[in-house]
Amino acid sequence: MSLAALAALFLSAFGAATLLPLQSEAVLTGMLAQREQQVGVLLLVATSGNVLGAVVNWWLGRYIEHWRERRWFPVSGAALDRAQASYHRYGRWSLLLSWAPIIGDPLTLVAGIMREPFWSFLALVSIAKGGRYLVLAAVVLGLLRW
Repeated sequence: MSLAALAALFLSAFGAATLLPLQSEAVLTGMLAQREQQVGVLLLVATSGNVLGAVVNWWLGRYIEHWRERRWFPVSGAALDRAQASYHRYGRWSLLLSWAPIIGDPLTLVAGIMREPFWSFLALVSIAKGGRYLVLAAVVLGLLRW
């Protein structure tokens, strides 16, 4: 497998962790099915890209409230308040759901808004996102029956 293919996996995983509608799981599944690269390398590349994308969300969250009252701001104040209240209620452990579709990416943004410390954010998000890719690989390789 070429370096370009690994870069494509990294970029798809990175983009999928942002609010872009990308599917890194499809890219990883295709690469796993080809069996041309070590599984560990693919999991490391996908997890690294996805976690780095989540870090971008966290960083944006740290600074997003500065523009909260602007007319062009993409989220209403009420929606932002609801997200903050939910995060406050469930706390940092909710980051273990950062792998989940629909709620996972906004959750990483809210963690930044709520000033979640970087190291706890990084640890929990890495466990969640790495775990998702590990389960996916186990299913694709027939090690885990669905």
